[in-house]
Amino acid sequence: MSRITEIRYVGYGVEDFDTERRFYADDWGLVEVAEEDGLAWFKTAGADEHHVVRLHKASVNHVEVIALAAHSRSDVDALHLMVAESGCRIVHSPKDLSAPGGGHGFRFFSPDGLPFEISAEVEPLEKRTLERWEGLPVKISHIVLHSPDPQAAVTFFTDVLGFRVSDWLGDFMVFLRCNSAHHRLAILPGPPCLNHVAYDMLGVDDMMCGASRLRQRGTELRWGPGRHKAGNNAFSYFTTPNGFAVEYTAELEEVDFETHEPTVHAPGPRVMDQWGIGVGGPQTMPHPAPDPCLFQPAEV
Repeated sequence: MSRITEIRYVGYGVEDFDTERRFYADDWGLVEVAEEDGLAWFKTAGADEHHVVRLHKASVNHVEVIALAAHSRSDVDALHLMVAESGCRIVHSPKDLSAPGGGHGFRFFSPDGLPFEISAEVEPLEKRTLERWEGLPVKISHIVLHSPDPQAAVTFFTDVLGFRVSDWLGDFMVFLRCNSAHHRLAILPGPPCLNHVAYDMLGVDDMMCGASRLRQRGTELRWGPGRHKAGNNAFSYFTTPNGFAVEYTAELEEVDFETHEPTVHAPGPRVMDQWGIGVGGPQTMPHPAPDPCLFQPAEV
């Protein structure tokens, strides 16, 4: 079965383009690899994915695209057929992509109206081996979404895109894998929107070093440091200048994609944070609200 294999990037429409651009380049630790008028693309230094963030100057803050990877051009085409047959609205059919990095892909809206892209054959860029204590992101670790019908969202991502369930938090939060990482997507109840995007760090020391750099440059820690139970990953959460939640994470659990069996974790303080020493909590994060551009194709 053709399926999703990885996360590529998240594209944001932002009101304050210049400030968000400086944040990702100077504070978060990404590398700008391309730019046009009102557009900028950023990669991590530690992975060869062409870019992990795209910024676009817009009249309202919103998510323009969540880009996922498939193994091959034929997998992209097969997934397009499956997405179309599921009843999702297709933005454009598989074609050669004109954005930096190129590739072969298509775009569509999830059943909740969030914009997705699936692609293959995107040009890789050079990477370097990061050193301990640099405090720089290696790659996107996972994305968490809100859905008004999490059970239906799970059915879509598993039956149509090939994800598998790794764990549940009670009966309301689900963690989905598309490779050996414990989760690449997670879904929470709520209005259709992005909750946060997390970035893998080399280890806890680098997570803390990155958090220190952010604090020195004026971005305060919103929640953490801590360690989740599901996935066993360490975490520290922040918000960008335009109000999007982002996370530095480390030591996410590796599982066998084919054989891992889900666990249901009973909700509780020590499940959300096994350490129990961090500042803040879920209540300190941005309150979920429907993305203002649901079912609206991005300009680019």
